[in-house]
Amino acid sequence: MQYTYAILDDDSSNIQETLRLFEDFPDYHCVGIASDREKAIDIIIEASPELVFLTVKKNGRNINISLGLIYELHRYLNELPYFIILSDTKDFAFDAINAGVFDYLLLPLQSVSVRKALLKFQKIIPLSGTVVPKVLESPFEVSERVDFEKNGIENGRSEVDIQICIKSYGDYQFIALKDVVYLKADNNTTDFHLHSGKVLTAYKTLKHYENNLPSFFYRIHNSYIVNSYYVSRINTGKSLCYLNNNEVSVSFSKTFKDNIDAIIKKIAPEYI
Repeated sequence: MQYTYAILDDDSSNIQETLRLFEDFPDYHCVGIASDREKAIDIIIEASPELVFLTVKKNGRNINISLGLIYELHRYLNELPYFIILSDTKDFAFDAINAGVFDYLLLPLQSVSVRKALLKFQKIIPLSGTVVPKVLESPFEVSERVDFEKNGIENGRSEVDIQICIKSYGDYQFIALKDVVYLKADNNTTDFHLHSGKVLTAYKTLKHYENNLPSFFYRIHNSYIVNSYYVSRINTGKSLCYLNNNEVSVSFSKTFKDNIDAIIKKIAPEYI
């Protein structure tokens, strides 16, 4: 029994280098290689690989075999394989996270980087003959398995260092996700409360950000999304979540109790 994988790349030298690296991993078998969008879709539908290595380059010749491929696959499949993005730039990292990819590795590939990614994958999916790809409910679902915040993008930024843009009319403000303590809904706008005490207003709904923020943000109320790194206390009796060393408290509702449990499990798994 072997894991199956496919390589999607428009550069033959990259393909050969990836195949060479996999000579050190006999538990993996390549079921297809594609250099264009249609062939890539055919391979994924027909061969059903567990892993897909998708190369997205800043100056790639074939830009239609890009992250957009993941979104298009939702037209045909309920179950998608685990995607590992290979790129020569960190510029696509945030979009990759939003697309629900499993990992993001920088080119040129290093054997140790591939080994780490495969070991993470094998912890989730044992080689037992019952491998089932992750069911993605939407193209924007952020996988809890993506461990950027602990391990960082190889030689690049971690997930928490990624900046987002908040646009208010003609004003573009760029903030790092690590500086956001919580988000609060205000009708059809969203207030970003920062660690510095500053509040920025974005003209998009809280639902929009719920679908697009990475895995360490949790919606706990119809009006609140919190950054789990700032959670300092949770009082289930009072339904309060305390943030930023107990300087701020926000309510959570029964509707989002599962997310509260997930935060507790993430911070202190021994108490679950």
